[in-house]
Amino acid sequence: MVPAAAAASADAALKSAREAAAACHDIDALKAALAAFEGCSLRTTAKNLVFGDGNPKAPLMLIGEAPGADEDREGRPFVGVSGQLLDRMLAAIGQDRSGAYITNILPWRPPGNRKPTPAEILLCQPFVERHIELIAPRLLVFIGGTAAGTLLDRAEGITRLRGRWLSWRDVPAMAIYHPAYLLRQPALKKQAWKDMLAIQQRLEELS
Repeated sequence: MVPAAAAASADAALKSAREAAAACHDIDALKAALAAFEGCSLRTTAKNLVFGDGNPKAPLMLIGEAPGADEDREGRPFVGVSGQLLDRMLAAIGQDRSGAYITNILPWRPPGNRKPTPAEILLCQPFVERHIELIAPRLLVFIGGTAAGTLLDRAEGITRLRGRWLSWRDVPAMAIYHPAYLLRQPALKKQAWKDMLAIQQRLEELS
């Protein structure tokens, strides 16, 4: 059982997150709101707020799970080894960060790169949803199972979600394997390439 005081505190933090996110009318305001938000304990153990990178006016938006050590140090998403693989995956379909915008569900690194807790994800969700609304992409790519499951509200794992077009509030959305997972399971790169080609084709249709 969760103590009543702790539950009330969590409810208050979530209400505060929703109100803070809803009040933001541009990207700069959202970044400032996140920097000022004290409801998530992850901010106390992280070095930097990792907000977003790339072109906020791009039609393509990619959303991962959470920053790692390299991202925490630099304050930018996907700059470590898995980020370098993501850049190569984008380059293979003629894209780079000037034509895409990248962020994560969580803007702070969980200690030791542990998996985010459901409570942490829930608390940060209003901010990432507002982030999507403000970027207003024409195509969404969810990088890994946590991002896909959270934003699509689906219980299936990434192996079931990937490779097919879904939608987030009428925006076409594709879930792909996380580059960190591909580095551990290189045999899946063939499937990942197929997904990237589908994303390329949809982008061409939208242009």
